[in-house]
Amino acid sequence: MYLLKFRFCVFISALQEQTINKEEIALIGYMTLVVILLATMVIVFFIAFQKRKNKLLLEKIKQRKEFEETVAKTSEEIQEQTLKYLGQELHDNIGQLLSLASMQMGMLGVKIAEDIKEPFAETQKTIKESLDEVRALSKSLNTDVIQNRGFEKSINAEIARLNKLSLITADFNIIGDVKPFKNDKDGIILFRILQEFISNTVKHSKAKSLNILLDYSRDNLLIIKATDDGNGFVLDDVKESSGLLNMKNRAELTESTFSLTSHPNQGTMLEIHYPITKRGLKTHEIL
Repeated sequence: MYLLKFRFCVFISALQEQTINKEEIALIGYMTLVVILLATMVIVFFIAFQKRKNKLLLEKIKQRKEFEETVAKTSEEIQEQTLKYLGQELHDNIGQLLSLASMQMGMLGVKIAEDIKEPFAETQKTIKESLDEVRALSKSLNTDVIQNRGFEKSINAEIARLNKLSLITADFNIIGDVKPFKNDKDGIILFRILQEFISNTVKHSKAKSLNILLDYSRDNLLIIKATDDGNGFVLDDVKESSGLLNMKNRAELTESTFSLTSHPNQGTMLEIHYPITKRGLKTHEIL
């Protein structure tokens, strides 16, 4: 009887132990599930936070880029209006004064003595050449004139003006079939970049020759090159100059890649890669 009771107690103890083990297993499983759920929630929250953060960052970058583009476009428009105004003033005021001086010189020509006729004729010629230069310069500054002429003819007129003044020997070449600009403003902006380069060459480089090349032979791309054989310079010394920054900013407005290379006593080269087809498609979409 005692033995039976002992076995029964052992059996009860075994059952209790099994029950405790199941409860421990259930508790461990529950705790594991809770930990997994918490970890999942943390991961999901972190991913959502990162996506939100990245979205806000991208929006900020986009807004900043749009703001910079707006500022650059506004600045370009102000510069164009200023140049147009200067061109009109040159034509209307200084041009008229020189025209009047030329007429007066012509009227005086019949009254002067024989011994001063030759220097008088030279002076009259100088006034006429100055008048022609003022008119040509006023046209190169006037946006409407450039737009009506077109990109290539505007460059050709600038080259002709340089050669006429004998400031430098200038040359202009075109490779491939000319593709018209779908966006007239792009043509004006690119022409202004070349004007800036030409101005710097004439004023600072002491170059003897200048060459401008338009290469239309590449698919979807116009390559513009301008080179001179002047003194050159160290790029780091002028990287913050207003002229260089203006050229870079203008190139960015047309989504062009811009590069300027120069070395002392080795001349300077400007190269622009203008995505002519891509810009044409964008213009078509806007229209």
